[in-house]
Amino acid sequence: MASFLVLSVCIVGLFHVEATTDTLSTQDASFCHGGLEAIYPELDIDECLRIPKDQDLRKKVSTVWGSPQIYFSGAQKQKKYLLVMVDPDAPSRTKPTSAYWRHWLVIDIQSMELQKGKIQGTTLTDYHPPTPPQNSGFHRYQFMLFEQSADTPVSLTKQESSSRGKWDLQAFVKRFDLGDPVATLQFLTQNYQD
Repeated sequence: MASFLVLSVCIVGLFHVEATTDTLSTQDASFCHGGLEAIYPELDIDECLRIPKDQDLRKKVSTVWGSPQIYFSGAQKQKKYLLVMVDPDAPSRTKPTSAYWRHWLVIDIQSMELQKGKIQGTTLTDYHPPTPPQNSGFHRYQFMLFEQSADTPVSLTKQESSSRGKWDLQAFVKRFDLGDPVATLQFLTQNYQD
């Protein structure tokens, strides 16, 4: 029994090492800051990483799992937050003609819920899992958490609501005076059949 426990601990530890040591470019590795965490059922993302091909994690993140739990221990009391998840590489990193692709947008998130790993707010764009097209290489899936002004209601324009693709994230941020994100996180994955 003791050897089984030791083996189990080694396997779990090995998976974590494999998931985080896959080489990222300096630019990709430096994107993450602020302590944001995204938790999928078998994958805890707390730093920039490339999802490994083993254990069917790429398939699960694309076809099995729903939205991740989002933790932000730095959430300040009485503040509201806005979370966006985008793919800046749609349909491919070499030709991102549909960037930014909006995968998820939640506003009016209560700070205390973020500290518990819950998203309680108003969803403007329902979660859509990462589904990079076949043979399009690795895509970055970026989470950005902004502090939201209590005085300014946030919404999508009719045009923004009609399509997830070609979203002008910078114009959206500027329109609602969101400033820089307080925390960011990203992972890279590719089509699980590649």
